This record gives sequence, structure tokens and C-alpha cells, in this order.
Amino acid sequence: MAGRQQLNVLSTLDHAKTQWYHFMAIVIAGMGFFTDAYDLFCIALVTKLIGRIYYTDLTSPNPGTLPPNVSAAVNGVALCGTLAGQLFFGWLGDKLGRKSVYGFTLILMVLCSVASGLSFGESPKAVIGTLCFFRFWLGFGIGGDYPLSATIMSEYANKKTRGAFIAAVFAMQGFGILFGTIVALAVSSAFRHAYPAPAYNVDAAASLVPQADYVWRIILMFGTIPAALTYYWRLKMPETARYTALIARDAKRAAADMSKVLKKEIEEEQDDQQRQAVAVGGDTWGLFSRQFMRRHGPHLLATTSTWFLLDIAFYSQNLFQKDIFSKVGWIPPAKTMNALEELYRISRAQALIALCGTIPGYWFTVAFIDIVGRFWIQIMGFFMMTVFMIALGVPYEHWTKPAHHTGFVVLYGLTFFFANFGPNSTTFIVPAEIFPARLRSTCHGISAAAGKAGAIIGAFGFLYAAQDPHKPDAGYSRGIGIRNALFVLAGTNFLGMLMTLFVPESKGKSLEEMSKETVGDEDLGDV
Repeated sequence: MAGRQQLNVLSTLDHAKTQWYHFMAIVIAGMGFFTDAYDLFCIALVTKLIGRIYYTDLTSPNPGTLPPNVSAAVNGVALCGTLAGQLFFGWLGDKLGRKSVYGFTLILMVLCSVASGLSFGESPKAVIGTLCFFRFWLGFGIGGDYPLSATIMSEYANKKTRGAFIAAVFAMQGFGILFGTIVALAVSSAFRHAYPAPAYNVDAAASLVPQADYVWRIILMFGTIPAALTYYWRLKMPETARYTALIARDAKRAAADMSKVLKKEIEEEQDDQQRQAVAVGGDTWGLFSRQFMRRHGPHLLATTSTWFLLDIAFYSQNLFQKDIFSKVGWIPPAKTMNALEELYRISRAQALIALCGTIPGYWFTVAFIDIVGRFWIQIMGFFMMTVFMIALGVPYEHWTKPAHHTGFVVLYGLTFFFANFGPNSTTFIVPAEIFPARLRSTCHGISAAAGKAGAIIGAFGFLYAAQDPHKPDAGYSRGIGIRNALFVLAGTNFLGMLMTLFVPESKGKSLEEMSKETVGDEDLGDV
């Protein structure tokens, strides 16, 4: 059998030492995910505040609770936009190039973040309708960042530390979530001091409406800043060598681009074997062909199903953790606080979870993924999430007692730690490594969109599942809804662990080796 041959420029990238351009790529791509996380999760911080302003019922035991359909729309519409954006920009990234559409997603995110904060109207329905419209398109831009950032980072990285580099890009989500809570804490605290009101007087909610209306708008618009700061650098990035060489079929241009980036002369002679390597990379069989299904069909099933199951649990936890904290007494009942006091306390609780569980989990993945491997980290993460969900659900009444609130929060935080030191990171990494270059962005977009379908189920489905059917305006029923939700989430995590058995290990292998784009007799038979 003929030896496998790889283009010089790709081989050089695979064996390049870690240097400055790697860290620049992490920051440039990572700031997109910082913004993504801020924009997607900050809405969970302000929904109660929006409810206080536009749907306040001072006689309710849970003032400010949005009607279920409104809450589902506000929390879930950006996820719907993200799903659509992942599919569209994933496909576009393979057709036009990764860099060609990379800046556009950022512009869309900046404009729609500002527009979301400027959602005005003469009635609550008008405000919410406008907000949902702009958050859909905000999500559309965010969706494009998933396949493009993952693909760009995987195609820039060397094979020894590629997993850590892609994980570091995704880990910026943790800082985005934390930044969202810090902004909410700062803004709510500033307005609390500027417009003081009794902290434990329900009637204060009405007097705070004019000021509180500024607060949620400022929080939503703050997401424009990190995105705008990285726009220039996105435009300066060269197209990835793998797109240029394997899809555009211009190996000499790829070598010239990477020579500038690596500050090292790379020669691409393109002899017969190397021309065959380009031919393999630019083959014409498509996503729905027999060749793709034979080579990568099981892989695509594995990446889509595991991401789908993971996001059912992960997004429902993130979007509704404020309600869980209230139920176990870590946050006082809504009727005992004014609107800004409630926002302050919710933000403080979520900041603690981000610091102690979410962010460490991401960076544990960065540290260990190229040592332990993607497969075992994902198996471990799903398993531990299943265990902790059961540990929270079985003795749920035990955790609702004041003496045990701290224990509940610790276990709940550990589910976030093992989500991020586990499948929340690996489901993002693996699709960027195992598919052929000309379909890499598309397949990553499909995998990510499957995840967002799971997130939509988490955002919409669990909102209704946890409602008391006899008191739909009272929010979550005492114990019944949340406990059952924890068991369902444990089940989805267990299924995710089973589907991980179909995920291939890509640790230490080149992208061309994983996708079979190196030249050899067995490959050329399919050309």
C-alpha cells in the first residue's frame, strides 16, 4: 500500500510549536464565545425584572413571574435563531471560506445586542415582541460563531495541543457568563443606591419601574463591547490553510499565508502525490452521499445525539437556576424584595456558581483533554452529571430544608463543573476534528444545531413541565416539578453517556488522518 502523504503546509501546521499566533487565534475566536455566552445567558438574569416591570401582580405570591408563553418566548427565541444560524453559517463557511463570513456574524451580534436593549413599545406585548424579534437575529449571529470559530481554531492548531486550543476558545463562554453576572451586579447595585427603596416592601416594585426599565436594557446592550473590540482582528486573520489548500485547491497560497503567520518559510512544490492530496481534499462527494454515510455517518449521529442530550440538561439548568435557588431558599421569596434587590441577589448567586463550578470545569478540560482524550472526558462528564442529578432529585425534600441549602448548592455547582469538564466542551471540540475539510463547518453546524434543539426543549419544555397545572401563574410548584425535572435530566445524561460510545477518539491525530484526506491506496479508491 502506498504511504500516506500530506501537503507540506498542513504537515508544518500539525508539528508547529505553540507560539504567539496560536494565542491570538484563541483570543480572537474566544471573544466571540465570550459574547455568545453573555448574550444567551444574561436574559435569564433579567426575565424576572422584565416580569416585574410589565407583568407585575402585587397580590401574587411570586410577583413578576412572566406568563409561561411569554417566558418561553423570551428565553427560547435566541436559541431558535442560534439553531438557524448554525446551519446557515456552517454551510456558508464551507462554501465561501471560514474568514469570508466570520466578520459578518460579529456585526450581526453587535447590532442586535444594541437593538435588543432599545426594544420599546406602547404595551408590554409590543416591548416583548420587539425584544424577541431582535433576540432571534442576535441568536442567528451567535449561531454562526459556533462552526466558524471551532473550524478556524482546529485548522490553525497543531495536532499535539489542538484539543486544548479549541477547548480554550470554548472556555471563554465561562468568562462570558461570569461577566454577565458582574454587569448585572454592578448595574443593579448602582441603581439601588441611586434610587433607594425599602428592600423588603413589595409596593416598592411599582416605584422602581422607571429606573428598573433602564437596568435590563443596559445589561443586554453591554454585550456589544467585547464583540466590537475583536472585529478588526477577525478581518486581519488569513484564511485557514486547510480551506485554501484542500477546498480552494491553492496549496501555494496556503503555504504563503502560513509562512507569514508562522514566520517560517514553507515551500509547496506540489508534486504528483501532493496534487493527489489536494484532489482528495477537494473531492466532490457530498453530505448525503454513500461515501459520506459509510465513512462519517455514524460519527455525525454520535456528535448530533450527544450534543442534543447534553444541551437539554445544560441549558435548562442555566436558564432556570434562579427559580431553583428560590425554591431551596438560597434566594428569599420574590414577594419580600423589590425588583432591583431580586436581580442583585440572583446575579450574586449565579456568579458564585460560575466561579466555583462553571469556569473551573472549562479549564480542567483545557488542561487534560490532550492527556486523557475526548472520549473519556465525555464519558466521565455524562456519568457524573447523572449521579449528581439523582443525588439532588431523590432526597429533594431534604435539600429544601434551610439547614441543607448549602449542600444543595454544592451538588448543583458540581453538575456544572462536570458538564464543562465533560460533554459541554467535548461536544464542541470533536465535530471540528473528525469530518473532511470541505464538510467540516457544515457538519459542525449540524451537530451544534442538534444541541440547540435540545436547548430549546430545555427552555420551552421544562418551563411548562415544572409549572403547577392548578396554579400556572404561581411559577414552579413546590418540589413536584423541579424534582421530576431533575430525574428527567439524569435520564438524558445517561443516554448521552451511552451515545458517547460511538464517538471516535481524535487525540494526537491530524485532521486529515481523522477525515481520511491523506493519500493512500485505500483513499484513492473513493476518488
